[in-house]
Amino acid sequence: MTNDIQYLSQEKYDELKEELNFLKKIKKIEIANRIDEARQMGDLSENAEYHAAREEMGWTVARIREITSILDHSEIITKNSSSFASIGSTIFVEVNGKEKQYTITGPQEADPINGKISNESPLGLAFLGKKKGDVVEISVPSGLQEYKILNIQ
Repeated sequence: MTNDIQYLSQEKYDELKEELNFLKKIKKIEIANRIDEARQMGDLSENAEYHAAREEMGWTVARIREITSILDHSEIITKNSSSFASIGSTIFVEVNGKEKQYTITGPQEADPINGKISNESPLGLAFLGKKKGDVVEISVPSGLQEYKILNIQ
């Protein structure tokens, strides 16, 4: 994980804190108990339960490190009243004669199908700093796509 700022909504920050707490205080202990029980069964070389528990422990420890890094480098997104698009802004655009809505989020919350785009994505980067009325051009596999910004909230 990089030391770059991780932009998170307060909801996502709280969700990650809750997941971290669960992994540290419940999941890790449960897995350690499973490993201990599997060890007591004897021959570890052919003990599938032992190997599965060790693998799960590795995943859990890695996820704890990942969440800790995200939280250590996080910045909570606050909505501002600026007329320029920024992280946390909801952008209303017209593209190919259709109106669409996008919310610029950090990469942890990106969900393009539901209109949440990362500030690091080509579209998110193109919108940052733009204002109502601006036209943003994005190169896509089918050619150049134009997005006219109708409103920013």
